[in-house]
Amino acid sequence: MKNVLKLLGSLFLLGLINNAIFAQTNFEAFPSDLTLSPFAANALEPKIGTVFQTTSNELRLDIGASRDLVRWNYENGSRLSIGADFFTYSLLRSEDNFHFPVDAIDYLFGLNAVYKIDKNYGSYGFRFRLSHISAHFVDGHYDGTNQRWRDGLNPRVYSREFIELTPFYQIENARVYAGFTYIFHIDPKTIKKDNYQFGFEKYFNGFMGNFISLYVAYDFKLIHLDKYTGNNSVEAGVKFGGVFGGGLRAYYNYYSGMSLHGQYFDKRIKYSAVGITIDF
Repeated sequence: MKNVLKLLGSLFLLGLINNAIFAQTNFEAFPSDLTLSPFAANALEPKIGTVFQTTSNELRLDIGASRDLVRWNYENGSRLSIGADFFTYSLLRSEDNFHFPVDAIDYLFGLNAVYKIDKNYGSYGFRFRLSHISAHFVDGHYDGTNQRWRDGLNPRVYSREFIELTPFYQIENARVYAGFTYIFHIDPKTIKKDNYQFGFEKYFNGFMGNFISLYVAYDFKLIHLDKYTGNNSVEAGVKFGGVFGGGLRAYYNYYSGMSLHGQYFDKRIKYSAVGITIDF
């Protein structure tokens, strides 16, 4: 934890060094936009929306947001922001009479820092996150008729604290990124501590004055449980609003890999789904 705090201190120091070298243009507190918008196909991003699986009665509900708290803008076109992430992603079942019992829920909260350099041809930089995740079964996982947990799966302790570094490169309406995650504390302790990531997204706009865009996105994670395994998330749909900004997305998603939910961390799943997400 001491090393993590040193790293956060280094990020703040970077802002001070930039201020001294490049001359600060302005300082913003609680800017209205994000320095870096969430990556579309990455499941572990703050979102507001839902995803309905087409091959089962399960769905995921995302509630949360990311917010830049402070931002330094420099005359050389670079920006440094410090922000916070708070969100949940829940596993629900669809039942008759518009009932959606919650099976499992995961909580994530933490800090993020983004350093971004804007050029005429695009932008590049990195995002750093320091986050905590905890996972829980909810009452929808309990079989009240038989007085037992569904599928014989009892609640278990799952939590992790991690740091994540994600360099990115954006040119026009395309963005590519790669990432490394180091988990410095985790329960259960049999899970290994390193994960790797790669992804991209491409928007094709030109409809209604660029208000409507088609897009494709892909995210790959190499996660380390007892051995390395790959998670694939493919997304394609339509975006209403700014390409890398606020708006609404309706899309098709295909996912293959280990479950996103901590209570099912060792369960391999595969599904097709349709979803809707409000971008901020």
